[in-house]
Amino acid sequence: METIGIIGGGSFGSALADLVGNRGYRVMQWHRDAASAQRFNELRVNEKYLPGITLSENVQATADLQAVASAARFIIVSVPSLYFRDIARRLGNFLDGGHILISTTKGIEAHSFKLMSEVLREETCCLKIGSLSGPNLAKEIAARKPSGTVIASQYDEVILKAQEILSGPYFRVYSNHDLYGVELGGVLKNVYAIATGLVAALKMGDNTMGMLITRALAEMSRLAEKMGANPITFLGLSGVGDLVTTCTSPLSRNYRVGFLLGQGHTLDEAIANIGEVAEGINTVRIVKEKAGQLGIRMHILEGLHALLFEGKDLPTVLQQLMNVPQMQDVEFMTRHGSEKPGV
Repeated sequence: METIGIIGGGSFGSALADLVGNRGYRVMQWHRDAASAQRFNELRVNEKYLPGITLSENVQATADLQAVASAARFIIVSVPSLYFRDIARRLGNFLDGGHILISTTKGIEAHSFKLMSEVLREETCCLKIGSLSGPNLAKEIAARKPSGTVIASQYDEVILKAQEILSGPYFRVYSNHDLYGVELGGVLKNVYAIATGLVAALKMGDNTMGMLITRALAEMSRLAEKMGANPITFLGLSGVGDLVTTCTSPLSRNYRVGFLLGQGHTLDEAIANIGEVAEGINTVRIVKEKAGQLGIRMHILEGLHALLFEGKDLPTVLQQLMNVPQMQDVEFMTRHGSEKPGV
């Protein structure tokens, strides 16, 4: 029985551990502390993140990174971006060039604007690196509801191995060689999920929601193209698929943050209520700075930043968004023969 490693004891890492275990693989899942690992091994339930769901008998938790690296040649890394580099560096001490590493973390490193695949490349000796991204809500995967995702890598070996391990009756894995685009799509959509959660809480209507999600896709694509990604990637599961799911589901952490804000909670209260990392909050700050450096206007993101971090109230931000000069608010798809500016 081949052993697969999963670094991270959160909701998504646990959902993937269960999925892989049910595929007939032995899974070693790394938890941050020994007490958490022991508790899981006793109950077979991740009480904090996936309560009430019994995970596969093939999953074994451990707090020993070296044990995971020694046992598994295929390792999935699923930890928050804030801790990603430190854990990647520690894991890298036990890896060799034969390991395959897959990131599932949808975040950007604040001081460097590096994506997690880039961090893995810097902190380990591994070249065979990929990213898994798509409309993948952990609780639905753990409940074995039909889902699809995208594995992206420049190496066919990585893609084929990921498809072999992860594909099953309720989880379909598509492929893409645009690693940067797939990963960037997963990062950026978190920003707009906060905005749509807020819109939902305020009952602004379906017209508002449809406009917001569509314009979000245009903003994401503009930045992605400037950063060197293929904008067509954003029309797939890791782009519009993930965007729609995250922007409309109460299971999305970022959507829930926005919803709580719309109900009148402070940002700190919303974060505490969620109890998990909502990557979109830090992403708003990081991407606003990068967009400014690149000279790219991202009006929705700028409005969200003003609301979250500049002390502006919602009516002011909404009025500013609706008053953007129409010739500035050009559809990203215009040059491809789609809608005309201002229409």
